[in-house]
Amino acid sequence: MSSPDPSPPRGPTQLRYAARSDVGLRRPGNEDSGFADDTMLIVADGMGGHAAGELASAMAVATFAEMSDEEMPVDEALEQLAGGVDLLSERIGDVIAAEPSNQGMGTTLTGLVWLGERMAVVHVGDSRAYLLRDGALDQITKDHTYVQSLVDAGEITAEEATRHPRRNLLNRAVDGIHVVEADLSMRETRRGDRYLLCTDGLSGVVPDDQLAAVLREHSDPTGAVTRLVDMALEAGAPDNVTVVVADVGPGDARTTDPVVVGAAGEPGNRARLPHVPWPVDEQLDPDDPQPRGTRPSLDELHSGEAAEPGQPTTVAPAAPGRPASGHRTRRVVIAAIGAVLLLFALMGALLVGWLANQYYVADSSGAVAVYRGVPGSLGPVPLQRLAEETDIPVSSLPSYAQTRVTSGIFATSQQRADEIVAELRNDAATCRTDPATPGCPAPPKTGKDGSP
Repeated sequence: MSSPDPSPPRGPTQLRYAARSDVGLRRPGNEDSGFADDTMLIVADGMGGHAAGELASAMAVATFAEMSDEEMPVDEALEQLAGGVDLLSERIGDVIAAEPSNQGMGTTLTGLVWLGERMAVVHVGDSRAYLLRDGALDQITKDHTYVQSLVDAGEITAEEATRHPRRNLLNRAVDGIHVVEADLSMRETRRGDRYLLCTDGLSGVVPDDQLAAVLREHSDPTGAVTRLVDMALEAGAPDNVTVVVADVGPGDARTTDPVVVGAAGEPGNRARLPHVPWPVDEQLDPDDPQPRGTRPSLDELHSGEAAEPGQPTTVAPAAPGRPASGHRTRRVVIAAIGAVLLLFALMGALLVGWLANQYYVADSSGAVAVYRGVPGSLGPVPLQRLAEETDIPVSSLPSYAQTRVTSGIFATSQQRADEIVAELRNDAATCRTDPATPGCPAPPKTGKDGSP
């Protein structure tokens, strides 16, 4: 794309955008989601695998796409975006509460809100936003990762970070459990600016100089996103890839439909969360002629407000016969109570059985330990018990491993828990033999006689 004129003409401007998502070459499913309309650009990278990462990223898109329909004054934009992060966290927490096996799900979130002369930025995790201006590409978000913290501390270089074995370890994500503080900022916009949002499926395999070259070469957003995703695939695409490109250009009467890509656009994911306000986009489900996001809510169905124009809303009349007697009513109530008690008993049995097959590795009085169950309690009843306490002090581990143990490392089986303990034991051994390894705790100071 040619560089903009040094004195761009004044006049109305608008966003022109394109988005694309691909599962990549090694993942069984797509946990990324993306969204673009005339004011909002979003990418989200779900995490958790079997723990519904695709639902977390899809909810991120739904939550912020819903905000794009609301008025957002410039002086209130950052506050509203912070509230959106809190709402997303609450929604993810509700999904986990309804289905505890989803614990561990979460998502990154990187979004831009175009406000005319300003662009509001919201960011959590390691998905990225870039700005191409006057031919130069700048990353306008900072990764919330362990390796970025090492770079910030001067322990490794940015180039070394690209090869670090822990480069995908997040320090911050929206997981519905932990309070998360998003990075929020406001930036000036100019006509001719081009914005790139992407998950680490692109930025993790394609260097920034190649990203810049593609953004400069392709004049339209569609060509740019197509080429960028293709480059990730050519590089092996070990992860899902989601890309949004948007230009600030001259305004006209033409409008472009919103675009939803990745997990947020999958009908199966939307069906799993029927109460989420899914955004409308131009892609239709062939089995449902209604645009996505326009399906009536349960409240509308119950009230009859969702009837098609010209079609009367009817309620089936009660069958003729004698009104129910008081005895019959009591029998119905007793039967209903019995059914509810039976359901609770069944749910309790299922919960006990499920807890018996859950494991996690965490801290126990300063030592690495294996727990059976899940963290937390149900009223006064704990949902876990100590299965094994090891001889590995948490303080002997590298800082990133200490963070993981403190937060709790979930395991899918006893065997996997044992494997995690073995990995931590190796990390502790590495720190003993080579204390200069990045992240390892400093060795204790000793006197001349060798005593502490």
